[in-house]
Amino acid sequence: MKQTIPVVDLDDFMSTNPARRRVFVDDLGKAFVEYGFVAIENHGIEPPILRGAYGSMKTLFEMDSHKKSKYELRKMGRQRGYTPFGKERAKDATAADLKEFWHVGPEFGHDNPLRRRIPDNIWPIEVPTFKSDSLALWGALHGSGLNILRALALYLGEPEETFSQMVQGGNTVLRMIRYPEPTPSTDGIWAAAHEDINLITLLVEASDPGLELKKRNGDWLPIMPVPGQLIADTGDMMQRLTNGLIPATTHRVRAPQTATGPRYSIPFFMHPHPDVYLDPLPSCREGQAGLVYPRQTAEAYLGDRLRANGVLTVDVDVDWMVGRTIDEDAD
Repeated sequence: MKQTIPVVDLDDFMSTNPARRRVFVDDLGKAFVEYGFVAIENHGIEPPILRGAYGSMKTLFEMDSHKKSKYELRKMGRQRGYTPFGKERAKDATAADLKEFWHVGPEFGHDNPLRRRIPDNIWPIEVPTFKSDSLALWGALHGSGLNILRALALYLGEPEETFSQMVQGGNTVLRMIRYPEPTPSTDGIWAAAHEDINLITLLVEASDPGLELKKRNGDWLPIMPVPGQLIADTGDMMQRLTNGLIPATTHRVRAPQTATGPRYSIPFFMHPHPDVYLDPLPSCREGQAGLVYPRQTAEAYLGDRLRANGVLTVDVDVDWMVGRTIDEDAD
């Protein structure tokens, strides 16, 4: 299976050889500028961690709908736990996406003040391995993502830790997705064209093809789930921080003609700390008379986008996800 987007090797950035590091930085940055996507090899996600997460996820989604619905937290926007089919839609889309998914976020200590602003995880008692498997993958992806963000900061001429510090305490989410078997009535679209909200998204190899990016000329380009590769793309928050230099690329998930069964996928959405302002970085302000985008914190922007996606109702404030339990959230 041959990849269709640029491929880089994270071992080059982790090297002590300055020339190898510089090549990685340049190639990574150019791929994000031109495609918005890049494939990464030697990313540090060990196969046993990936196998464990996929195994627990498949067991979870095989449960009957009644059991899964116990973990659907409607009033807090389903930002943790289970989301059933047809509940999320792309911004400006008229139809909901065809997918069910489960959200896992960071684990904070009991005395961490961020617990009042970022929701606690909930865990399905029916799948005892789910917590350890999903948190292992969350941690591995976060570590890999920090290195990718360090390289991207260097490409932009910023201090190396600019982005890696920015995401500390962020509402970074692991999303485990199951797309259903395709039917003629779906027209092959599992997830409509959209851009990601966050800084960067990391996507471990999916069970089947289906991801497509929209090239700058408007054509759709399939991205292959090559074994051993991690796919990274940039979101709207990165577009704002770079004043559009690194755009949020439109992409979708479409069932290939060869698809016969469900598709499993695990994206990892890296978010800044809630109080980070999405103002253009110093290196991205040259030639700008003023800010291209309205000034907003990451927390406020996330709330606005979730409302636009139909996840939140317009009358729910930013505290939509604070302090909810399964019983309190029940309708």
